[in-house]
Amino acid sequence: MVRRRDNREEVAGESARTPAAARHGEDPAVGPARHLGSERGMPFWLKATTAVVSVILLGGLAFAGYWYFRLQSNISTAPLGAGNSKTENPVNDSNDRMQILILGSDTRDGKNSEYGTTEDSTGYGHSDVMMLMDISADNKRVNVISFPRDLLVDIPKCKDPKTKNEFPAKSDVMINAAMSDAGIGCAVDTINKLTGLEIDHFMMADFNAVKELSNAVGGVQVCISDAVYDPDSKLHLPKGTSQVQGEQALAFLRTRHAFADGGDLGRIKGQQSFLSSLTRKMKDDGTLTDPRKMLRIADVVTQNLTVDDGLASVPSLLTIGNRLKNIDVSKVAFVAVPTTQARSDPNRLEVAEPAASQLFAALRKDLDLTDPGAAASPSASPSAPSPAPSAPVETRVPYNKALQPVSVANGTGVPARSQEIVQAIVAGGFSHVTQLTAGPVAQSMVYYGAEFADVAADVAAVLGIPAAQLAPSADVAGVQVYLGSDFTTGTKYGSVALPPDIVNQTAGDTVCQQANPDLIVKQ
Repeated sequence: MVRRRDNREEVAGESARTPAAARHGEDPAVGPARHLGSERGMPFWLKATTAVVSVILLGGLAFAGYWYFRLQSNISTAPLGAGNSKTENPVNDSNDRMQILILGSDTRDGKNSEYGTTEDSTGYGHSDVMMLMDISADNKRVNVISFPRDLLVDIPKCKDPKTKNEFPAKSDVMINAAMSDAGIGCAVDTINKLTGLEIDHFMMADFNAVKELSNAVGGVQVCISDAVYDPDSKLHLPKGTSQVQGEQALAFLRTRHAFADGGDLGRIKGQQSFLSSLTRKMKDDGTLTDPRKMLRIADVVTQNLTVDDGLASVPSLLTIGNRLKNIDVSKVAFVAVPTTQARSDPNRLEVAEPAASQLFAALRKDLDLTDPGAAASPSASPSAPSPAPSAPVETRVPYNKALQPVSVANGTGVPARSQEIVQAIVAGGFSHVTQLTAGPVAQSMVYYGAEFADVAADVAAVLGIPAAQLAPSADVAGVQVYLGSDFTTGTKYGSVALPPDIVNQTAGDTVCQQANPDLIVKQ
């Protein structure tokens, strides 16, 4: 054991004194070159490349992290509603139909203080601009519906999510005041009540957002028929085409007097023309497909933006931008809610019927507003019930239509709706038709008294009401058509008729605004 240990010690000592080259001299494959290669490891070029890639990756991650944190920290949030229930589930922001309420706040806090005092906007402020953007599920159509701020509407009961104070429902209130008491969610609930839709998200921007966005895209091209100066908004433009940004862009959107007759509807058309031009510019410049440009715009917009909790993430906002990048500008329709002078106040507006109900029904059915032919006939559905048939010939007793008592009860919630139906029934030969006041109901029905079953079937056939919705009633003398909220538009049950010329313009149209004659500047 000792000799073996001594031998090992001798060999080890000898090896320690023998040069490496001599030890491996008999094996050329493991000579000095191999040892030098082991000391170098990987080639220098590979080390350098690895180092550069590592730096780029780390830099990219740091850059992405910086921007994500910056944009995310910019975003302010508020609840989507104000205590009123929803019946629909949240949408998939990537591929579902999506409706976003876009609000322009008139708050004078912070950077907006130069446009007035805080007393000019009470509570949560008022919505200076109110538009509903409706994106189709296939991303091929976008509707942008403007609501005049002078429009009188009914505001539902709302609860302030911050103070928990409840505010009772109000009638005949200007729509721009819907968010002043209980916040943005109450404005959302008000639009839901008015249109029968359920809004998925909202975005609210202030005055500063408009200025910064117009600067970020390098200005927006606008057109006006004559040189104009509005001392209130400070809009000052020459005749023809101009590039506006910053203060002048804001003035163009805010001016109440510069266009048409100086009313709210002229202002809406100016806003729609500005947004159309902005859409074309961003598409032509490739802004929505250029990450650098999108980052710049996202940065300036999110600093002045409040969104609902469901939209309060950078990926969600980028998803919306991505959905719009390939849209055909001729399928971006700008619409204003049909209105007429309010009966209660000549300086205010109310929805014009039946045009407003026709528009809202078309939106609920997700029709293409740029294609009037799409709404010409009842929607095709394999499960749709067939219209009421006439009474069998063998049981029918001849009668004089002009002598049959027919009444129309309006339970649609749409004022003056019964008048349109009365006219349709009269056109069908029934001239003895009266109107009744009625409470709201969901489904339309045709009720009839004893011995009036055949008359009821014929009246139902005129209106296209299904046979399943006819019923006898001991309380009815003759025939009664009870209109429900499922029959708010058109004269054929299940059909949707778009109001004529409902689309003001598409994003593909270049429209020159007509100047208000009172503000034209002589050149």
